[in-house]
Amino acid sequence: LERSVIVGSLLGDGYMRIMPGRSDAFLEINHSMKAKEYVDYKFNKLKRICESAPKERTTNEGRRAYRFFTKQRKDLTVFYKLFYKNGRKIIPKNLELDPISIATWYMDDGSKSRNSDVYLNTQRFSLLDQKKLLNCLRKFGIKARLNRDKKYYRVRILKESIKSFMSIIAPNMAPSMKYKLVMTL
Repeated sequence: LERSVIVGSLLGDGYMRIMPGRSDAFLEINHSMKAKEYVDYKFNKLKRICESAPKERTTNEGRRAYRFFTKQRKDLTVFYKLFYKNGRKIIPKNLELDPISIATWYMDDGSKSRNSDVYLNTQRFSLLDQKKLLNCLRKFGIKARLNRDKKYYRVRILKESIKSFMSIIAPNMAPSMKYKLVMTL
């Protein structure tokens, strides 16, 4: 479970780093205050490896955020080495997803437009990395394509696969994120 939530978070909004002078990585989960319930949900899944509970903070720009950190751990350093190259997030070559990691990824970075378009906002990954993600989804029978969003690409779940995609993620969605589900198919 922890592995799945970590992987899904790293595909989404999760951020990992190693502090200067330290040898192990930690994961930061940081969302807007609007997503407070979701942050608490994630914290409950990861609390065994966390130092303290989520806290509110105000950024220099005046934005209110809610976040928590895991402890620095050797097992997290393994994820860091897989998902980061030269400080930039990448998709590991042999990435294995499961329904929980896909649901966490969608809760972090997924969106629906009307009830007919479902996206995973993968714009920060290279085109090659996004193609790796398409292959990961294909292993679950999910057909998806890269869709140009202004300048960058993102993953769009094909209409014929939306129903099966939703059936994979729905049992693993946080209550506060169920609004992202498409249930009219």
